[in-house]
Amino acid sequence: MIAVNNVYCVGRNYKKHAEELGNDVPTEPMIFLKPSHAICALDSNNPTIEMPKEVGEVHYETELVLRIGRAYEPGITVEKLVSSVALGIDFTLRDVQSKIKAKGHPWTAAKGFRNSAPLTSEIAFPGIEALNEATFSMRKNGEVVQSGNITNMIFDLQTLIDYIGEHYGLGEGDVIYTGTPEGVGPTVAGDVLELYWNEEKWGGCTVG
Repeated sequence: MIAVNNVYCVGRNYKKHAEELGNDVPTEPMIFLKPSHAICALDSNNPTIEMPKEVGEVHYETELVLRIGRAYEPGITVEKLVSSVALGIDFTLRDVQSKIKAKGHPWTAAKGFRNSAPLTSEIAFPGIEALNEATFSMRKNGEVVQSGNITNMIFDLQTLIDYIGEHYGLGEGDVIYTGTPEGVGPTVAGDVLELYWNEEKWGGCTVG
């Protein structure tokens, strides 16, 4: 896996996902960060990825992930900025998140732990039209539990790169987890999680 610098994540970027968790739909992109140590490989041979124990429910959130290929400049397009795409999981300690949200604390404890941002192998950026026509999905133990298309995003890819680039900066090696569709749910040790692009398996893991 190529080294990753900053890991930007977009919260509540699909309306139905915000609604399923009882959250307000944002009026501007909701950005949070994960440490680069959260990244790990989603191998097609299903290696075990260890999750924290005895901290309540661990939820999966399937996302399209963008890799940035050059420094952001105002006016640059997605096609010129993004070098490749992958699929990823934003693992979330949901019970921990609920407690820290109630206190108004940062999400790092719930979102930034080691192995919380697995990534599949990448393909060269195929263009917006191809992405709009594709469906990505998560299968848990062989059953489809999430299915998404980026046309259902609240904030499209161009809006995301402009917002993040202008507010925080974007450079080569950064990645953006662009948000998850509805269908998130708990996972436990022994579950097999597989990510698909249309009908092609891009990677997977066994939860440890």
